[in-house]
Amino acid sequence: MSKPVDIAPATGKLGVLTPGMGAVATTLFAGVLAARKGLAAPYGSLTQLGHIRLGRRDDARNPLIKDFVPLASLDDLVFGGWDVYSDDAYAAAMKAGVLEPRHIESIGDELRLIEPMAAVFDHQWVRNLNDVDNVKEVEGSKMDQAEALMADIDRFRSEHGVERVVMVWCGSTESYRDPSEVHMDLASFEKGLKESHPDIAPSQIYAYAALQSDVPFANGAPNLTVDIPAMVELAEERGVPISGKDFKTGQTLLKTIVAPGLKARMLGVRGWFSTNILGNRDGEVLDDPESFKSKEVSKLGVLEQILQPELYPELYGELYHKVRINYYPPRGDEKEGWDNIDIFGWLGYPMQIKIDFLCRDSILAAPLALDLALFMDLAHRADRRGIQEWLSFYYKTPQHAPEIYPENDLFIQLTKLKNNLRQMMGEDLITHLGTEYYEK
Repeated sequence: MSKPVDIAPATGKLGVLTPGMGAVATTLFAGVLAARKGLAAPYGSLTQLGHIRLGRRDDARNPLIKDFVPLASLDDLVFGGWDVYSDDAYAAAMKAGVLEPRHIESIGDELRLIEPMAAVFDHQWVRNLNDVDNVKEVEGSKMDQAEALMADIDRFRSEHGVERVVMVWCGSTESYRDPSEVHMDLASFEKGLKESHPDIAPSQIYAYAALQSDVPFANGAPNLTVDIPAMVELAEERGVPISGKDFKTGQTLLKTIVAPGLKARMLGVRGWFSTNILGNRDGEVLDDPESFKSKEVSKLGVLEQILQPELYPELYGELYHKVRINYYPPRGDEKEGWDNIDIFGWLGYPMQIKIDFLCRDSILAAPLALDLALFMDLAHRADRRGIQEWLSFYYKTPQHAPEIYPENDLFIQLTKLKNNLRQMMGEDLITHLGTEYYEK
């Protein structure tokens, strides 16, 4: 066994701040509050329900992850956030329509106490949100907006008596932008903030404020937020963890399960057509072509990395991959993802796979947000700074070092995550070699 990492204890309260207090965030809040009261179980959460194998298979050591690593307890979480609408978490949850009213009412008093702080917002980055009523009125530059967010964080710490804070982006998808010169280093970015550079998005202002406040930042949307050199530099300089991007919930989750299986069997893929219908606020935002492009780029990259067409041109070199998202209000948060996969096998004979995933977007995203909050806090207490690639398990487009490619295979991602936990606690890494059971 290796020496355990020195991890500061999870004492006191942990503040969880979410830019965005819509469907995902309020489902997260409500689920944790209900679990505290024993009214519901945190299904979908690896930190709460997952076990981790330690040592040999015949050792029978399989503790719960939450009992193995020093995570913050659900009882110690304090929620807050920002939103462009002034509804408290109770009203927002009711409007989102993810949870049944009877479930919301059971923790209604606690939800009413979670009121959104005024948000940093720029309509050019999210065009399809209208009638907003809770936007910061900050005279001056984007740096002034960042400082206003830092003041919010300080006030939240003081008012709620929290010892540590993490930030998980649960807001809308912003319009697509390629990185520009203002993103290339911290000095350029801070100069851009002072000059209100148009290429600096609201999500980047939140991330800057978080890192300057020693708050880990996890990006749950496909925005260009912390995956820029300036933010990586700031995270390293401040000793704060960052991770992203885009919660891996429905259709892409299934892709990262199915595609590795096809590749493992050396089955070819000629085409993969994916379409979604979605009626919540996320679907409305993605109805704007610029916001959809951010999501499309996030979704399209998964298959290329898993299937590696450059290594297997005869199997995947001609793959046609198409992704569509259609805003359909009657469906609400109950998203439907439909996939048609044209594959071929022995001697090139064609076959097809059809997948119709009738899922619930925020029900799948909420436990990811919880796990990321707890693991990012753990990483901070373990003095892990900068990019946390070991949390790729949770993202469509995992953040990674610039000289390598991301790992999108869900099963490799889970092995990576658990081996990082084993390494932190001084346990042997699991290689799955298996020869040790047959050697005398």
